[in-house]
Amino acid sequence: MLSLRGANYIVGALGLCALIAATTVTLSNYEQLSVAVVCVLVFFIVGRRKSRRTQIFLEVLSALVSLRYLTWRLTETLDFDTWIQGGLGVILLTAELYALYMLFLSYFQTIQPLHRAPLPLPDNVDDWPTVDIFIPTYDEQLSIVRLTVLGALGIDWPPDKVNVYILDDGVRPEFEQFAEECGALYIGRVDSAHAKAGNLNHAIKQTFADYILILDCDHIPTRAFLQIAMGWMVADRKIALMQTPHHFYSPDPFQRNLAVGYRTPPEGNLFYGVIQDGNDFWDATFFCGSCAILRREAIESIGGFAVETVTEDAHTALRMQRRGWSTAYLRIPVASGLATERLTTHIGQRMRWARGMIQIFRVDNPMLGRGLKLGQRLCYLSAMTSFFFAIPRVIFLASPLAFLFAGQNIIAASPLAVAAYAIPHMFHSIATAAKGNKGWRYSFWSEVYETTMALFLVRVTIITMLFPSKGKFNVTEKGACWSRKSLILARPTPTSSLPPSWGVAC
Repeated sequence: MLSLRGANYIVGALGLCALIAATTVTLSNYEQLSVAVVCVLVFFIVGRRKSRRTQIFLEVLSALVSLRYLTWRLTETLDFDTWIQGGLGVILLTAELYALYMLFLSYFQTIQPLHRAPLPLPDNVDDWPTVDIFIPTYDEQLSIVRLTVLGALGIDWPPDKVNVYILDDGVRPEFEQFAEECGALYIGRVDSAHAKAGNLNHAIKQTFADYILILDCDHIPTRAFLQIAMGWMVADRKIALMQTPHHFYSPDPFQRNLAVGYRTPPEGNLFYGVIQDGNDFWDATFFCGSCAILRREAIESIGGFAVETVTEDAHTALRMQRRGWSTAYLRIPVASGLATERLTTHIGQRMRWARGMIQIFRVDNPMLGRGLKLGQRLCYLSAMTSFFFAIPRVIFLASPLAFLFAGQNIIAASPLAVAAYAIPHMFHSIATAAKGNKGWRYSFWSEVYETTMALFLVRVTIITMLFPSKGKFNVTEKGACWSRKSLILARPTPTSSLPPSWGVAC
């Protein structure tokens, strides 16, 4: 008898063949326009139902419409009169190919969000594991670190099975004194080699617990953190990492400066609300640097945290999974921290993420080497290549200028053909993503976020691709004070220079 998995493969293969066949059917512009109208009507009719199967159907429909658009672009719109038109047209087409590639990868990545629920710990507390809580700090203020340390000391776990460590890369006497006063342990380091990864590796050699909970120094944990997140790791000894969301109680620069404020979801919500949950289905959850529990055995099996790139977190998870370890994601916020206050700081953080992920793409490409399943490879590939978005975004913004100022027509198509192919493609890709991301990201604000970031990330993207060893780790500044009257954009006025009458608020 044919197994269920075999039947699914056959159905999937037949569906793929049907999709390819539907993509390559030749239609006139009027016929294609009729098909486009029907597809839009189907979207609205089917989309009224809320289920995972409905979302998958809409993604397949979107893929069909987009593939027909791609076929049209490749076969009918590349007729150029001059080499300048040809060059500009190919550049635009390359950007569109990237956008389609990321669209299809995102559909694959989030095809079945796992929505993992907590597992209970053993009834006997004596069977609970030992935990070291690491709170790395470099140049942050003690007022910020203090709250996280006190929160960690208050975590509900047997006192003889947990230790809280301040990992001070600045060797500051006031931090050591605070650790003594509050009951935490202190590990200082003088050289600061390899930044955060080096700090963590230094601490691992001096501690011994079964598990390590890592908290950025501004992430204050709830009392139930370990009891909520530890169950899966105790139940499944193959799990090396349990990642939880990064939740922020302060507004990010977009929420702070735009009129919509808190009515707009934070920029990171899409990643922690949708993408990581989708990664979990493919066993491709990666470490995000904080709010995560790691198995010491797994970290030691790869020689410690990765130091080859500036995003040691994602690279460490990749190396663990190459060694056969699993990772997991629990979409329950169990800690809360400070968002970046200034747009310049926000951009600097994203530049580091972009540099680090592209470095991993260059030095430890997930599509190469052993140890990963296909789903894991594609999820990591999506995470890394998503940071190339800045270059296509700038191309899309600049392309109309070729016609407006230079008279260069870089798409050889009639308005009817554009209406029949391009507009349906854009409608389905945006509307389908909006349904899948509902509550986590608004489509309009995605454009705002990416456009703002793109202008700053283009340079670092190109340089890192060409010279992956360039650049160094930078610490994200947190806990600044801002005036109620100041407009915080790319170059905010330092609070120290504001008139006393402005009333600075922390």
